[in-house]
Amino acid sequence: MSHAVRAAVSATDLAEAARIATAALTLDAAEAADLVGSLSRPPAERRWTALATDGGVVMASLSATDPGNGHIDLLAVHPSMRGQGRGRALVGAAEEWLRGQGARQAHFTGNPPCYAWPGIDVRYTAAACLAESLGYERYHVAWNMTADLGADLSVEDDLRRLEASGVRVHAADENREGVAAFVREHWNDLWAWEATHAAGLHYAERDGRVLGFAAWGARPGWFGPMGTSPDARGLGVGRVLLRRCLADQRAAGQASAQIGWVGPLRFYSHAVGARAERVFWLYRRDLA
Repeated sequence: MSHAVRAAVSATDLAEAARIATAALTLDAAEAADLVGSLSRPPAERRWTALATDGGVVMASLSATDPGNGHIDLLAVHPSMRGQGRGRALVGAAEEWLRGQGARQAHFTGNPPCYAWPGIDVRYTAAACLAESLGYERYHVAWNMTADLGADLSVEDDLRRLEASGVRVHAADENREGVAAFVREHWNDLWAWEATHAAGLHYAERDGRVLGFAAWGARPGWFGPMGTSPDARGLGVGRVLLRRCLADQRAAGQASAQIGWVGPLRFYSHAVGARAERVFWLYRRDLA
């Protein structure tokens, strides 16, 4: 069965895409509409599109760091319309768009700094099966950790200890650009964009010099990124910044928080009792 696929980037189209995503993405239903909205407001230089067919939507983009890499950022088919080839048609249309933009390879992976997931959650089995049936190679694994926000997130004793050494912790309400400049200097432009666009941002400083930062909500509902400068490590700054962000997320109504695309398992486990939970397969294939 063939399915007509069209461009779907108007406000009306994206509202329908959000409706479909909410119904289809059962593991992410609470934030599915926000994901569609976030992916439609990427960095200004990003080339992206949304394509739709009756009951389905796909969003795709080009990598800013390597325009030869294309990304399938979100794929959703309404549960009532599955099994009729819509997902296959949407992926094919996304690949065709990526080819037209000069991409040589397509990825089912997150396209930082504005992404939905690191890859395909292994529990979205139908999506993984579709990718493999289309010739995508599984080449890497990523994971999230889950922090329960009912846990103790107090930092008062830590703040007193840090203040005794001249370190102060702030919400970046008026210094967001300064924190973003610190992130850009020590890490990269991608993290700096996330810091700038995060729902919440906290930082530590001593004598006016930023030592570390932590952000949440750049990817809707998730914590990250965070980092401390080398000369500040070992002070306990990261633990305080993490807990301040998670407390914000709890105040915003979340019962748990995803710590996305995790590297240091032990740090998050020790700091807030987070556990490794969501696992993602990263896929790619060459575009002929």
